[in-house]
Amino acid sequence: MANLKMLLVEGNDDEHVVYHICRNYGIPATVLDIRNQQGIERLLANIRIGIESASDAGDAVGILVDADQNLQNRWQAVRDQLAAAGYRELPDRPNRAGVIIAPPADTLLPRAGVWIMPDNQNTGYLENFLRSMVPADQQALFQHAADSVDGIPPSERRFSPVDAPKALIHTWLAWQEDPGRPFGTAITAGFLNPNVAEAETFAAWLRNLFFAAANANADL
Repeated sequence: MANLKMLLVEGNDDEHVVYHICRNYGIPATVLDIRNQQGIERLLANIRIGIESASDAGDAVGILVDADQNLQNRWQAVRDQLAAAGYRELPDRPNRAGVIIAPPADTLLPRAGVWIMPDNQNTGYLENFLRSMVPADQQALFQHAADSVDGIPPSERRFSPVDAPKALIHTWLAWQEDPGRPFGTAITAGFLNPNVAEAETFAAWLRNLFFAAANANADL
């Protein structure tokens, strides 16, 4: 029986971006069990349930979340759930290349992995990660979109300032040849370029977590 390869994500956009990045990097996404939790609170509550559904040390469970406004708080919330599930030697801060935790030798816990968008080092969201994928020849248009979003009068702004990165990427995608494509298909259409260092690092984390040997080093 194939090993479990479960990835918990916050929402639809995360799910589709993962699929299309896997497709670009030749990672067999069809064998990933991507579970959309429809929000961060439910995801955090279901971490231990996902881990407990694993039955073999060769299984792997990944956790993909946004840092939002406080990276360390988000990491601590995930870390607490992993510690409660029985993992040890958890880092104080996430690694730049993503966290992969080897199961304790005396348990049947799965390998566990954590990626905190955008890059495990900064506050932000999936949308900040996608900003790194804007093609070089689109930078001028992207800056025009940024100026337009920034120029909305406060009395007319319908979104919170912390959501400005989300408004920006959606605005820029609305100005493409095929306006308003979802994030995942925007990658396939070439509006977003996955062949950048940030996406390559994320793809390497997925590959190391789910497709490396069961005894993968926890510092990968």
